[in-house]
Amino acid sequence: MANKDLFSTRNSITPAGVVTRNEAGGQAFQFPACHALAQYAATGCFGQTFYATAETQLNEVLKYAAHPDVSEEFLAKTAVYARERGFMKDMPALLCAVLAARHSELLENIFPRVIDSPKMLRNFVQIVRSGVTGRKSFGTAIRRLIRQWIAARTEIQLFNGSIGNDPSLADIIKMVHPHPATLQRETMYAYLLGKELTADQKELLPPTVRQFEAFKAGETAEVPNVSFQFLTALELTTEQWTEIARNASWQTTRMNLNTFERHGVFGNADVVQLLADRLRNPEEIRRAKAFPYQLMAAYMNANSEIPYEVRESLQDAMELATENVPVIPGSVAVCVDVSGSMRCSVSGGRKGATSKVRCIDVAGLMASCILRKTPQAMIVPFECDVRPIQINPRDTVLTNAQKLASLCGGGTNCSSALQYLMDEHKYPDVVIYVSDNESWMDIARWGRTAMLECWNTLKEHNRTAKLINIDVQPYGTTQAMDRHDIANVGGFSDAVFDFVAQFVSGMDASHWTDLIAAVEI
Repeated sequence: MANKDLFSTRNSITPAGVVTRNEAGGQAFQFPACHALAQYAATGCFGQTFYATAETQLNEVLKYAAHPDVSEEFLAKTAVYARERGFMKDMPALLCAVLAARHSELLENIFPRVIDSPKMLRNFVQIVRSGVTGRKSFGTAIRRLIRQWIAARTEIQLFNGSIGNDPSLADIIKMVHPHPATLQRETMYAYLLGKELTADQKELLPPTVRQFEAFKAGETAEVPNVSFQFLTALELTTEQWTEIARNASWQTTRMNLNTFERHGVFGNADVVQLLADRLRNPEEIRRAKAFPYQLMAAYMNANSEIPYEVRESLQDAMELATENVPVIPGSVAVCVDVSGSMRCSVSGGRKGATSKVRCIDVAGLMASCILRKTPQAMIVPFECDVRPIQINPRDTVLTNAQKLASLCGGGTNCSSALQYLMDEHKYPDVVIYVSDNESWMDIARWGRTAMLECWNTLKEHNRTAKLINIDVQPYGTTQAMDRHDIANVGGFSDAVFDFVAQFVSGMDASHWTDLIAAVEI
């Protein structure tokens, strides 16, 4: 559910490319408005980060969205990119709400692509009604888009989408008054609104809904094939929970291992094997569009009572999920920020919704994924200074990520990694940073950063070298501005690896904002 406690104030923006102060107080370059907006959209989850509050994130997004350099077209494309490639939720919904407040015709083009689930619809409605984007009312155009969204779903899709509150799907139906095209649809709306149905009306409901109602009423013991969340509040036997686990999807299995354990599902050896095989199944992983971060979250959240076979299947799945990581040609160095600020949850801290996965875990995971596909890569952890460590490319991705995460602590000195490489007479063809980009311990002459000075020196030894900064937090500055040999990208989905491959190869978009601008809407 989107954070409902945020309100907007708009502040001035430091001009792009000017050396300013980052959130940690260090010297940094200000991103151009388009890049800053994209950075927030791809990494911001409206949670408390190490250096910024949820309110700050909201204010910054609204500020950049209103910047004269950010066109409505780029705003719309950023929303699509953040949803379809970055798998973000709140930020794309917010950008749609901004377009709605402007009565932009582009909203109609992107609405079905960004608002692609009941969860996203609830986020959008909640954000509009909060008034943070300048209007609280829907207006004719928005009501029409929501009605079209509802009309495009089947009765069973609406039933499955009725999970969730504040607002619920029933609340939204009351707000927009969709017009039922059939008697079945009229009956479904009545059911969702909690109205009393006659026996004849109940017969018009989808069979699955009727089975669910019969199961709730105790008229049958057969567990209906409905969304997992419909069943969690019911009093079920171990046998019924086992049947749910047998029929669960890959994503439901990944996300509910602890629930299955609490209800005794793993007492059945056949089910243990079934679920382990499901989680490591390559086709299931591809169909679920899983990326390593999700599997790391599942592994970290799995309690110690879950059978070894199931927990290890998550490691197997993580190895399979790395197949989208590119092989990077030439000599490669991956500089991993292990400073204290990287202990922050990657999605920020929110009451009841704080991920156990920290920025350092994601940074270690990304580095380990690159090492798996490019075994000759050098891994350079840094904080105040470089923390040398032996990393075996043949160890599992998770093992190496945990080794790197164990180093976490200290201040942030981004230039130290480049200085270390040069001290070791290493001048890689590709240098990849994974960081929150909040360097503050290194000092350079005003007008540049120490990291950029070090990079320019390294370039004297390898003129074709390229630098990619992967930023995993929602801030608006960088230690090295984009140019022909430097690129900045934000996020923690597979889209980041796609961009790295493109930039290194020199193909397609030259920089991240070009990639977003190329999105068709």
